[in-house]
Amino acid sequence: MNLNSRLAAGFVAIALILAGPLSFAVWSLFHLKGDSVELRDRDFGGSIALGKLRDGLRDVRHQELALLFSKDTTSRNAMDVQIKRVAALADSLKTFDLKDFARDIGASIREVASAAPAEYKAALAGDTTRADSISSRVFVPALTRADSTVLNAERSLQLRAAELVDSQTSKITQTTTASIIALVLALLIAGSISFWLTRSISGPIDDLESGMSSVAGGYLEYDLKIPNDRTDEFGRLAVSFREMTRQLMELDKLKAEFVSVASHELKTPINVIVGYLQLLDEGVYGPLTPKQTEIHKTVANQAQTLSRLVKQLLDVSRFEAGGGRLEPRQIRLDRLLKELESAFHVLALQREIVFKVDEAPGLPTEVYWDLDRINEVLGNLLSNAFKFTPRGGEVDLTISPDGSNVRVSVRDTGAGIPPEQVPRIFEKFFMADNQSAARAAGSGLGLAIAKGIVEAHRGSISCESMLGAGTTFSITLPPRVPRHSQRVVGVVG
Repeated sequence: MNLNSRLAAGFVAIALILAGPLSFAVWSLFHLKGDSVELRDRDFGGSIALGKLRDGLRDVRHQELALLFSKDTTSRNAMDVQIKRVAALADSLKTFDLKDFARDIGASIREVASAAPAEYKAALAGDTTRADSISSRVFVPALTRADSTVLNAERSLQLRAAELVDSQTSKITQTTTASIIALVLALLIAGSISFWLTRSISGPIDDLESGMSSVAGGYLEYDLKIPNDRTDEFGRLAVSFREMTRQLMELDKLKAEFVSVASHELKTPINVIVGYLQLLDEGVYGPLTPKQTEIHKTVANQAQTLSRLVKQLLDVSRFEAGGGRLEPRQIRLDRLLKELESAFHVLALQREIVFKVDEAPGLPTEVYWDLDRINEVLGNLLSNAFKFTPRGGEVDLTISPDGSNVRVSVRDTGAGIPPEQVPRIFEKFFMADNQSAARAAGSGLGLAIAKGIVEAHRGSISCESMLGAGTTFSITLPPRVPRHSQRVVGVVG
């Protein structure tokens, strides 16, 4: 049963269960009006006040932790406001005939309030040792005493209410007419409440579900219809949701800044090194001896490798930070396959590997992808296939329909991957134990970049491999990239 059905069934059951007690309670309520008012205004009101006070004490703890963590004036002001609110709640207990408890709780709150400025000062000054000391010596004990007093007050209030109810229970008798009226009213009210609660709950749940789906899909600007000023659970969930999206956008911004810093700090000095190596090679600084030429060649090769690694790492970081933007455009699938077949034909001849390209019927003529990025993915997968396949082996590139999507598979008859390592091959810098079969060493970033590009296209990539028999990489892509997938948060990792 879904939530709406369970709520409807539950309220019907409640109406039926309450029908019997209500029939006996109606007559007694006419005679117990004064006691009911007292119970409502004093005991029930006191219970609500104690509940708010307990929540307020918990919020004071949370605000203190936020202050110690954030060390900013916003947290300080929020904590100060919360302490004043709790003090006011404690003072309000006097109106519910809970003066002794109000006095004890007020004393604890005043102790907290008197120590708060010192803790504020220490926290804002970054003196975490002093701030933690004040917290452990004053705040925690005082709030614990206040919590204990609230618990005792609740127990006292429960006993007092129980005594009042017990004293009046004996006065309740049956009345036929009132019982029938109460039964009908109870059923009508219960049915109305069930309908109202079902409508009031299903709407916010659907809104929150849509919001979470949007966030999971990388769209952080989703605007909830639930107002922040709602005082129920949905209001608090809405506040938490908006705070979550705000923090995610801040994190997105920080990651983008990291990419920018990395690009400036890493690429620039490497380009300088490569530039000077080119000048040395051109003889600008004089001729090189044979030994210097050999060393120069080694350094140049390593510099080019480092430059390539930095580029790959920045590509991974951009996709993780949501900075890996796509530029989708119309692509003819037959032309894409012909270009790939032509690009790897010479390599297949050189390494004596049978290279086959197969296009299954039922495919769309055109797709809407980022051509450069998809070429990068397929080029990486094909390069790996040729790298791990021995002479005389086979490499197949197959494209076929997969429901409403397009499936591209790259299969080889190479060394294969140990089964326990297959789940990790898309991790950054991870390289399987089959590297000895490769014709050249890798960096461990190519598959991580490929995964990021595929998921940015709202697709998926998977791997099946058998050690010693070969590996198959499969990519499933929608024929048209959704608009909001052109910028994706956290697609790799």
